[in-house]
Amino acid sequence: MGRFIFRRTLWMFLVLFVVSFITFFLMHQVPGGPWDRDNRPVTPEVKANLDGHYDLDKPLGWQYADYLYNVLVPRITTQKPSGSLLDSFLIDIKIGSTYFRWMNFGPSYSSRSRTVNDIFRDQFPISAQLGFMSLSFAMLLGIPLGVLAALKQNTIFDYLSMGVAILGVSVPVIVMGPILIWIFGVWLKVLPPTGWGAKPPYLLGFLPSDLSADFFKYALMPSVALGMGGSALLARLTRASLLQVIREDYIRTARAKGLAERLVIARHALKNSLIPVTTVLGPMFAALVTGAFVTELIFGIPGMGRYFVTSITNRDYPVIMGTILLYAFILVIANAFVDIVYAYLDPRIRLT
Repeated sequence: MGRFIFRRTLWMFLVLFVVSFITFFLMHQVPGGPWDRDNRPVTPEVKANLDGHYDLDKPLGWQYADYLYNVLVPRITTQKPSGSLLDSFLIDIKIGSTYFRWMNFGPSYSSRSRTVNDIFRDQFPISAQLGFMSLSFAMLLGIPLGVLAALKQNTIFDYLSMGVAILGVSVPVIVMGPILIWIFGVWLKVLPPTGWGAKPPYLLGFLPSDLSADFFKYALMPSVALGMGGSALLARLTRASLLQVIREDYIRTARAKGLAERLVIARHALKNSLIPVTTVLGPMFAALVTGAFVTELIFGIPGMGRYFVTSITNRDYPVIMGTILLYAFILVIANAFVDIVYAYLDPRIRLT
């Protein structure tokens, strides 16, 4: 296990380096710049001053090396933080008279009074909570539906379960979201149509500190709208995998030995059938956290998606780099977690 974690850590740094390299140089090849706005044109003199202030007049190689230095190299100093937007670190800890500072992702060009670290602290916890809730809904609905469809193959339960799965795949968030708002928020008035219930401070930096009824009221509709497609995928995958497993020889042997059908399914068949399902859970979680822009827009949720999309149109280079590196980090960690779960589900798999 130790060797596996060490190797995965090395691969993680390599992946993040490649992602940062490609993203940095590709985004600078797109025509236009952060100061080219149709509604707010700037003079050449102002543009030159802004480029000089943010070091955008330097060669791209120098800018990239400086960005990596600010993100990767920690600072240990006795000087107090200056409060400048260029001197903001994600990790800023005071130990006695010494400051430990790490991960400076830079200021936001479009939100002049905020840094990328401010956006991470304020908006990422909300997107992470929405992703967790959506994934939980997808698993709680999709896996039981898949099991029911497999055990009751070619019956009304199978057809109803797969009908729900097809409905979840067919109806996108941009359609399901307004329907849910109209039914439960406008017509029945049982759920708030927009907003998010969790408020800072957050536990561990992203978990809601108060799991009250208001939190679940605000989270229910966006979680259902975002997680419905994932539940459909999990239902179909669980059904196909379980149907294959229950026809294996060791399942026939377990039944022949007189084990109850409930034990055969729960202890032998279901555990092995969840291996393909586990494969998609890591990328699915990363997709739910990073791809919730439409859901956040429909339900008025102040998450990361809106800032990421607007940063692309505004050529906000630090926000683009920071969010892509954050999303890549989540994807790498999720895939490593999936590999560890493999070893639990199937003892034949060894992590080396």
